[in-house]
Amino acid sequence: MCPRLVAWREEVASVKRASFADDDYWGRPVAGFGDPHATIAVIGLAPAAHGANRTGRMFTGDRSGDWLYRAMFRSGLANQPHSVSRGDGLELRDAWVTAPVRCAPPANRPTPLERDQCSMWFDAELGLLTSVRVFVTLGQFAYQSVWSHLRRSSLDLPTPRPTFGHGREVPVDGSTIVMSYHVSQQNTFTGRLTEPMLDAVFTRAVELATAP
Repeated sequence: MCPRLVAWREEVASVKRASFADDDYWGRPVAGFGDPHATIAVIGLAPAAHGANRTGRMFTGDRSGDWLYRAMFRSGLANQPHSVSRGDGLELRDAWVTAPVRCAPPANRPTPLERDQCSMWFDAELGLLTSVRVFVTLGQFAYQSVWSHLRRSSLDLPTPRPTFGHGREVPVDGSTIVMSYHVSQQNTFTGRLTEPMLDAVFTRAVELATAP
């Protein structure tokens, strides 16, 4: 359905990065993972070329994942603060991690069409997570994707769509969207996103998810 993404994910898995030359790359679509009874869904963008596209698990094996899972560990949503491979023992508690695009895109930039082509899988996955009360959206792309998913689910959404901003919250029909800057190196290296900022997002997500 997405020839550009298929070609790229397979090329990356074949050529490989020198530091991972001995690794057996996944090189296929990457599904979400976590607690199927989660009340918190964490939404990213797409698998990283040498992260999830290599390891086969979302946000695993790259620096973005290092940031994410440290924050989730500190908030009690993960049993350990690191994620290096599918067999590293990581378990999520009351949380699910996924992305609206399942294949690694060139330059980490999927197109709107590629997002839309993948929407049936995204909708089906989120539809199975019947206990979710909070969506943590990592970046504007994730926020827009969750908003589109909720609209396709025939929910009554406010118009116009609230603008994206780190730490902003939007209540939607019994659930809440909590926005965060993405845990990309572009944001973390420059200080646009700090660990205390990310911790605050997950602290708030847990508060909302456990509120009476």
